[in-house]
Amino acid sequence: MACKVCPWWLGYLLVSPLRKLLQNPRKVIEPYINAGMTVVEIGPGMGFFTLEIAKKVETSGRVIAIDIQPQMLERLEQRAAKANLRDRIETRLARSDSMGMADLAVAVDFVFAYAVVHELPDDRAFFKEVFDVLKPSAMLFIAEPGRHVSVELFNEELQKAQEEGFEIVELQQAGIGHTALLRKRIRMQE
Repeated sequence: MACKVCPWWLGYLLVSPLRKLLQNPRKVIEPYINAGMTVVEIGPGMGFFTLEIAKKVETSGRVIAIDIQPQMLERLEQRAAKANLRDRIETRLARSDSMGMADLAVAVDFVFAYAVVHELPDDRAFFKEVFDVLKPSAMLFIAEPGRHVSVELFNEELQKAQEEGFEIVELQQAGIGHTALLRKRIRMQE
């Protein structure tokens, strides 16, 4: 289901102050992120949500921002330094076959993936990798733009997530976009 990846230069529009008039990143993350959490953001671009996440986790928390485009990560690092948040944010360049999170096994409190799952070459592998890094009962938030992802395609993503061990906690589906909060189910030992 992978689509074309957003060009890196479009990232400048995605962090525009005008976007905040339509979508306040603080309000989006507010219910899910607390001080001291370890949060992974997949596809952060130039950090529209990342900087707000870093503020919310405070000095006791940590944000790992993973993207496939080095230009996005470089600009994110510059913006984080300017906002005095660089020490809370670790950037990682993903590979085509992995997010590169194996070292975070069962250590992550929350994964945030905004308008990115539809761009991944293998969304099932993504859900498996996220499952492996989340602590028991930890959460994954995904959002997809309605103009790129139909309700049917979003439901396919959710089905794959459930097959990899997630349960749906909250779900909103609308023409402008779809969001889901998913919880890592605890698997019983066999």
